[in-house]
Amino acid sequence: MVSFDFAVGIIPGWHATIFPPYFVAGAIFAGFAMVLTLAIPVRKIYGLEDLITMRHLECMGKLMLATGMIVVYGYCMELFMAWYSGNPYEMGMLQTRLFGPYKWLYYALFFCNALAPQLIWFKRFRKSPVWLFVIAQFVSLGMWLERFIIVVLSLHRDFLPSSWGMYYPTIWDISLFFGTIGFFLTLMLLFIRFVPMIAMFEVRLLVPPPASRNMVKAAH
Repeated sequence: MVSFDFAVGIIPGWHATIFPPYFVAGAIFAGFAMVLTLAIPVRKIYGLEDLITMRHLECMGKLMLATGMIVVYGYCMELFMAWYSGNPYEMGMLQTRLFGPYKWLYYALFFCNALAPQLIWFKRFRKSPVWLFVIAQFVSLGMWLERFIIVVLSLHRDFLPSSWGMYYPTIWDISLFFGTIGFFLTLMLLFIRFVPMIAMFEVRLLVPPPASRNMVKAAH
């Protein structure tokens, strides 16, 4: 619904039919990055290596890479269609992103979401929890930058030059941002403390049945 809200707007940078599938892929991309960000430290701290195996982490890395490629395709098509349309406002948006005052954020977005995940192609990085965690941090940062660019870069230069301006975060913006992170971590730690982290239903096949245990004892 949010992607359709943007797509039907007339603001350059929002008015794009690619937004719905692009947002879905971005949600999966960012979601797997967040799962890796949370699962890898919890797995290590609580000794869950037998339950959250390396195969699980590797599959999440592969899905993150696949959805990341879809997101990067969306970035490229967004730039191409702005150029191909010949619309002066879309061209202005394109030039603002590539050469405007926030250009370094746009290039950082491409580095985090397009280049960093390419390491997952290599088994050495894909099978390393440390490297998967590092790549997930880049993806999370890149997806935050994507939201910033969609909102701020599309609005800071409107149709009229008289309405142009720069956004600078205040202490209240920063406090609210870090406050939401703290609130989320508090709820997650309370969940870990009072609710089973892994449902018994999901791991029942890992426990041998009684007959098998008796056979093992008899063998010893």
